[in-house]
Amino acid sequence: MARYRGSVCRLCRREAMKLFLKGDRCYTDKCAIEKRSYPPGAHGSNFRQKQSEYGIQLREKQKVKRIYGVLETQFRRVFKEASRKKGMTGENLLKLLERRLDNVVFRMGFASSRNEARQIVRHGHILLNGKQADIPSILVGMDDEVSVREKSRANVQIKSAMDAARRKGSSGWVQVDSDKFTGKIVAEPNREEITLPIQEQLIVELYSR
Repeated sequence: MARYRGSVCRLCRREAMKLFLKGDRCYTDKCAIEKRSYPPGAHGSNFRQKQSEYGIQLREKQKVKRIYGVLETQFRRVFKEASRKKGMTGENLLKLLERRLDNVVFRMGFASSRNEARQIVRHGHILLNGKQADIPSILVGMDDEVSVREKSRANVQIKSAMDAARRKGSSGWVQVDSDKFTGKIVAEPNREEITLPIQEQLIVELYSR
């Protein structure tokens, strides 16, 4: 399966903002964008290019793809599904991305970042409704239960993420029982809870060209 294997800090620098791809590290002074907020590359520090309308729309799409760790073909597929649903296409797009298994694992606090959640899912540490689920793009539905496999509950990475999540709290549309290492979808993802500065309408405009 194709996936990005480069430095995720370069992705944040390219978008000139924190995408929180490295979990707790992004909240510290070690975050790369704190030291170098300009784009990567030999001429990054001199980057002054004025963006066209198309360029602004493209950057917004790239930003959302990078936040959720989705490549182009899969992103287009999710967008088409969002456009077929009732309601605003942009909001539908974000809600579908939020319901991906890797993002749900992250939202429940079983991982400190979406990248880490994707790794945990692929390595077979997660159960969906009691059955092993190792495909990060699975869409989790209402009342579905996501849990950490019993043999994986001593995993230092998972326990550390859960400790941090207890301090920060979880999203309102998921309900988590930390003692049992389980969580459940209790509501549809709420647009207001997606606090990253995303302008989804720009993506709709881009694909409407």
